[in-house]
Amino acid sequence: MKKIVKNLMYVGLFSMALIFNSCQEEFEEVNGGNDQETITASSTTAGLIKDTSTKDGSFDNIVDGASCFAINFPYTVDVAGIQITIDSIEDLHLIEEIFDEFDDDEDILEILFPITITLGDFTEITIENEEALRELVAECTEGDDDDIECIDFVYPITLFTFDINEQQTGSVVINSDKELRRFFAGLEDDDLVSIDFPITLKKFDGTEVMINNNAELAAALEAAKDECDEDDDNDFNDDDFNEERLDALLVECPWLVREIERDGNDRTDQYFEYLMNFAEDGMVTVRDREGNMLTGTWETSISERGAVIDLEFETLVDFNLQWLVYDIGNGKIKLFGDDNNRIILKRFCEDDSNSEEPDTLREILKECEWIIKKVKNEGEEIDRLLGYEFKFMAEGVVTLSNGITVSEGTWEVGLNAEMKLSLLISFGDEQAVNFDWPLRELTNERLEFEVDGTDYELILQRVCDDNADDGDVAEIRNIMLGGQWNVALYAEDDVDMTTEYNGVDFSFSNMHQVELSVNDDPFLTGLWRVIRDSDQDLKFYLSFDEDGIYGDLTDDWDIVEISTDRIELRSESGEDGSEDFLVFEKRI
Repeated sequence: MKKIVKNLMYVGLFSMALIFNSCQEEFEEVNGGNDQETITASSTTAGLIKDTSTKDGSFDNIVDGASCFAINFPYTVDVAGIQITIDSIEDLHLIEEIFDEFDDDEDILEILFPITITLGDFTEITIENEEALRELVAECTEGDDDDIECIDFVYPITLFTFDINEQQTGSVVINSDKELRRFFAGLEDDDLVSIDFPITLKKFDGTEVMINNNAELAAALEAAKDECDEDDDNDFNDDDFNEERLDALLVECPWLVREIERDGNDRTDQYFEYLMNFAEDGMVTVRDREGNMLTGTWETSISERGAVIDLEFETLVDFNLQWLVYDIGNGKIKLFGDDNNRIILKRFCEDDSNSEEPDTLREILKECEWIIKKVKNEGEEIDRLLGYEFKFMAEGVVTLSNGITVSEGTWEVGLNAEMKLSLLISFGDEQAVNFDWPLRELTNERLEFEVDGTDYELILQRVCDDNADDGDVAEIRNIMLGGQWNVALYAEDDVDMTTEYNGVDFSFSNMHQVELSVNDDPFLTGLWRVIRDSDQDLKFYLSFDEDGIYGDLTDDWDIVEISTDRIELRSESGEDGSEDFLVFEKRI
């Protein structure tokens, strides 16, 4: 892999000078000294050419654990019970994402055999089982593959062959590493070859180098061996960071403490969302949840095991350790130490371009309407607001409506007192939603806000244009709008409570209103709504501002079956998997 430049400019220049001098005796002029030089197939230069054109097998070490060969696409792996078909290098990142999802589980990957692998010389071999693969892996020493990955040939290249009398016998145009590697593999040790110069080499950083003769070629290829980190080890999760990159990353933005374990004890609750700021002068400040500032020092270095961070505080003794940097990626840094010590930090930049970026949240909120799926305030679930609709508008205006009644308030996206990205809502006449709601999960279709470890939670479901373009939603609404309906069945976890609703007529009307009456005498109104949710399921919302038997009907019901005169609804009512059932039949 062509990453991370090593500062070896002076060493490289010195090496090139030595190589240039030592290689002079290797090249022979042919055809009367017309600037055409040959090399023998067994020469050092030929070996460098073969190493540079060798197939790199290190990119899929997360699967096979060997840099000496690569598995041919496509193939299938089972990762933590999930089968993934690998069609490209990009698909390998899916495996790492699954491995990284949990930090305390065992990363298990199984390959579905048979597979075909390609060796460094582009020979292909079919592998029938895990045992045969392990035998090949055992022959491939970690970090000791021969390929030179820091520089590439730019094709096409023309090669000439010569006989023992140095007379040209043929020519061939080479268009790929595979063709070049196989061409040299087919030569005898004493065969003579020359290259039609000039040719171009492309370095790992994109720089192109013009080569005019064999000596320059040998010098360039030899110097490229150590010009970059080829990442041939099996630590797929190291993300190729060095001390310089780590330092730059740490000081670029603050970091939130997401997990911490010290000496086998989980200390996450104690330090969760402490905000760490690393300064370039080696000082680190930590802001706790109450706003207190604590100061310490930090220093990075490179050990035999990799990059480490040395933290030192007078008060935060649980942070004091020389931490091994295990992983950098997805906006996180994972630090590990011996004896079950661990810290996970999450990057917190206000201007991050990730999914939690404030402008992204603002734009998503303004695009469509948002239906309340759940709101919990001080531990109390506010069921009467289920199915209510938020509209977040420009100039910081927000409305909350049940289709008839509209409340108006203000909204903004910013940081709350704990420095966490939040939706800040204020309503004068609807105190249940007045809160600085910290963002927990953001997708285009669903938003979740929650204060960790408390009883404040808000879940919103995106609905655009009232699902006007959804044919199923429109059909169900039209069915419900036609006539009066009665409860044919209401059961809570197998307890039949249907008789509680005998004689009550339900009339579903426009503007999401449902009216309850007995003998045509209305006595209660509520909200009803049919939507398709973020899981593409059809939902039937009912909401009554009532604590009695009609309040029991308040829920976001799954639509099980519907006909012109009957609709069956179901809802999971408990953590034990118990279910409630509600059936309406049209009154005849």
